[in-house]
Amino acid sequence: MTDRPSHRARFFGGPLDGRVQELGDTEPIAGTVLKHVHLHDGPKIETRYELGRAEDDCWEFRLCAAPVPEPAPRPEPEPDGVG
Repeated sequence: MTDRPSHRARFFGGPLDGRVQELGDTEPIAGTVLKHVHLHDGPKIETRYELGRAEDDCWEFRLCAAPVPEPAPRPEPEPDGVG
């Protein structure tokens, strides 16, 4: 048996809402992002959760906003030869 406290985190939002996960023996780090990938029955769906402390000092994973992809670079216009 270990003397270390057991750390658990509850999920809020997304497909893992309401689940509780053991964080293991290492000390949790606020701001850690966990990526969940759902591959069953359809397209791959990725959700991200950020680890933080709740007001009651418990750990929680909160659903993060989807990252905004950078726009593709626009091609340079062809010179039209007019000058």
